[in-house]
Amino acid sequence: MKVVVLGAGIIGVCTAWHLLERGLEVTLVERESDAALQTSFANAGQISVNYCEPWAYPGAPLQLLQWMLRDDAPILFKPQADWQQWRWGLKYLGQCNDAAFARNLGQLVALGVYSQVALKDVVAATGIAYHRLERGIGHYFTDAQSFDSAGRDAELLRRHGVERRVVSRDELLAIEPALRSFGTQIVGGTYSASDESGDARLFTQALVRRCAQRGARLLFGRHVQRIDVAGGAVESVAISSGSGPASASNDLQLRADAVVVACGAYSAPLLRTVGVDLPIYPGKGYSATFPILRPELAPQVSLIDDAMYCAMTRLGDTLRVAGMVELNGYNSALDTPLARTRCQMLAQRVETVFPGVCDTRSAEQGGTPNFWTGLRPVTPTNVPYIGPTRIGKLWVNAGHGTLGWTHGAGSGKAMAALISGEAQPITGFRCVGN
Repeated sequence: MKVVVLGAGIIGVCTAWHLLERGLEVTLVERESDAALQTSFANAGQISVNYCEPWAYPGAPLQLLQWMLRDDAPILFKPQADWQQWRWGLKYLGQCNDAAFARNLGQLVALGVYSQVALKDVVAATGIAYHRLERGIGHYFTDAQSFDSAGRDAELLRRHGVERRVVSRDELLAIEPALRSFGTQIVGGTYSASDESGDARLFTQALVRRCAQRGARLLFGRHVQRIDVAGGAVESVAISSGSGPASASNDLQLRADAVVVACGAYSAPLLRTVGVDLPIYPGKGYSATFPILRPELAPQVSLIDDAMYCAMTRLGDTLRVAGMVELNGYNSALDTPLARTRCQMLAQRVETVFPGVCDTRSAEQGGTPNFWTGLRPVTPTNVPYIGPTRIGKLWVNAGHGTLGWTHGAGSGKAMAALISGEAQPITGFRCVGN
């Protein structure tokens, strides 16, 4: 059986790996020169099974409305003259109720648990190194009211299988001593010991090399020109060279028994060309990677900062800080320009929490931080689409939002299982494409 996978981020590469594991013939197509150079390039590094709440909850609409007036808002909805944005927003509002929150949370946790096991299996089989730390995730609070609310939320989440416990400030400082210099500002926190962290780009690029060793055909630097459909099923996929203007003369026609669209935020516009219309909208996220100057004072536990809604994760000799999302369309998608204010906010927060631990100077000041922004594929429910579409032989594995690293290995394994004709592979998660 031949399968073409479009997209070589964490989702596409994990899909390719698990298809190869089942003995299928795989062609992996990517517009960039290597895997994981888009959304999977510089995310927060957290594999956060127990920190995966949906963005849609009863109090979210009012909060988002208040944040619209702030340039430093953690989630910034910027209205555009874009029907897809407004449609997405209306569907999102429809999920802002208790019943939908519980349903979506249950699915995210089920996929996360399945995916974490799948990731451990891949690592055991391949020996891939990616700055992995199995130290858990801690969430610290500087506001007493927010901390009290976190305690109530933790109790609710436990009913849905979320392993998150409330800890005092002293307990949190014992778990992560690197927070001691900031300890007087902390009122308490939550902690999940079973979560972990690591570099998604390193993992994905190492795994794609294993895919090639197992016989996968890698077509990098290629753009998808079109998906040709005949008789209600995919006939072929036309791709062309990524260099120079596209023309029919350099098109390559790929024919397969199954085609998987795993192009992140770009999955939605590609699928619409063949009449599959999924509410996946781009959320523009930011991160910065700072060289660590004082390793003995840098954190080992991956952290969530409640005041800034950002995550901080140690990746070898660097500290990755990531957060903030702008829902403002594809917005110069080819280069997704950085907002300098956002970058400065990340650097300032690192200096506040871990003063002098990292080199947070800008390049203009002689520093070497790497700032990044990328488009994350967000659904109104935060639950991804994994399954067949109404077009024969066309499958989708997209819409993972900020949880692509958390759910990547499991999403790939579930996709491979479905294509191979196996039953729904995840208890508590409904695999569906459209």
